[in-house]
Amino acid sequence: MVAIDGLVYAYTSQKKISFKDFAIQQGEQWLLLGESGSGKTTLLHLLGGLLRSQHGRIEVNGTDITQLSESGLDRFRGHHFGFVFQKSHLINALSVYDNLRMAPFLAGLKQDVKRITDVLAQLALTENRNSRVKELSQGQAQRVAIARAVLNKPSFILADEPTSALDDKNCGRVIELLLQTSERNKATLIVATHDQRLKSRFSNQIQL
Repeated sequence: MVAIDGLVYAYTSQKKISFKDFAIQQGEQWLLLGESGSGKTTLLHLLGGLLRSQHGRIEVNGTDITQLSESGLDRFRGHHFGFVFQKSHLINALSVYDNLRMAPFLAGLKQDVKRITDVLAQLALTENRNSRVKELSQGQAQRVAIARAVLNKPSFILADEPTSALDDKNCGRVIELLLQTSERNKATLIVATHDQRLKSRFSNQIQL
């Protein structure tokens, strides 16, 4: 479960944003909707420990992550969260397989070749295993980013604008992959977006 209580983030001393309290149960799929500047990306990054909050509580699986040290937060994030962004942020010089190998390495986990093979198969990327990132289409690169996000079997998949740069066909494919992958891995999915095409795919929504 992830829950926030009295959460406030200050961009500057004059510009602060307060978020309404909520709790999301394990395995649920939620959409954070809002226009640019509404705070949806900020909230997603706070939930995933990519930003520190100035005030309030963020509880993830019974742990208040606002109280963790930087090193403790790094370890916690690596074990509990998988991230998907609008841009894939893959390492272009590496193959698809080597990009995926980085996920457990950075989280301090053991390499699991079978897990990599299984995730590649789930996302129809087996044939791209040895391809360089620069050889991939935009849709393929986003699928690799999803594979990397779920490789460590995280409790939560956090996706920040994963479809806004995609056409309708690839948008549908990517969101379907996110929904299916979260169900298959029993992971909570939280998607932050202003992409109105996604509204019909989520029964649970938070409007910022």
